[in-house]
Amino acid sequence: MLVFLFRLIARLPLVWVHRLGALVGWLAWYGSGRHRQVLRENLTGAVGEARARELLPEAIVACGQQILELAWVWQRPLDEVLAKIVRVEGEQYIHDAQAAGRSILVLTPHFGCFDLNSLWWGTHIGPCTVLYRPPRIPALEPFLIAGRERGQARIAAANASGVRLLVRALRKGEVAGILPDQTPKSGDGVWASFFGRPAWTMTLAARLSEVRNVAVLMMRAERLPHGAGYVIHIRPPAQPVQGDLAARAQAINHAIEAEILTCPAQYLWAYPRYKVPGEAAPLPPEFSTPAK
Repeated sequence: MLVFLFRLIARLPLVWVHRLGALVGWLAWYGSGRHRQVLRENLTGAVGEARARELLPEAIVACGQQILELAWVWQRPLDEVLAKIVRVEGEQYIHDAQAAGRSILVLTPHFGCFDLNSLWWGTHIGPCTVLYRPPRIPALEPFLIAGRERGQARIAAANASGVRLLVRALRKGEVAGILPDQTPKSGDGVWASFFGRPAWTMTLAARLSEVRNVAVLMMRAERLPHGAGYVIHIRPPAQPVQGDLAARAQAINHAIEAEILTCPAQYLWAYPRYKVPGEAAPLPPEFSTPAK
């Protein structure tokens, strides 16, 4: 039944996918107290109570749209999907890095239609390898793989073998992509501030940034209203990703914050960013008191 619905959604025009996504967003909001709590708390913690009240309806709608548009992106012909990209801002940063002979680590938070990024890159720029986690619903994995592995875009599972593929791509002067705002397992993270709160933060993105001659770029695909398409934004991190592992992880969190605040309603606030794995390291003393 789920697969049938997935295929049915993909046959609709994008504007109707987004309209249905808005409905799904509101159904999730009223149907799950936990979803409601996480979304509201995360949004309020990032932008403040007054601004959160203004953004809340848009954020609720965006959560549903982000889910349903995956069916459309994964199953529509690649040229039709890419035609929905209205413009790309910051492409020059890519060409500057390539001209300097550098490989590129692309960081794409859970913002807007993030699956568009690798498809555009693999079609217009060159080979890219993107890390992925299998979906919680196994029946959707074939759609995910078929939808993401198009053009010169390839995916790598989130395991040791997949990480080696990312490192290999970077050492070959190619592109590696990762969602840097996922909560890692207990042994794969460090504590870092995220919107003023301690968050167990992945170290993988920071480690990949240490590969020799790598340029780090942020990338996000902003959803335009009424199914009009998307705008891709590319730019360097808000501050240089350098220093030891903890400093790099913190710089990446700050870069994610800066991207989110450009259009906060389209971030996936319902993601439990502040959950703590059972065996995470103890909270350091600097996080023991609330940030001022």
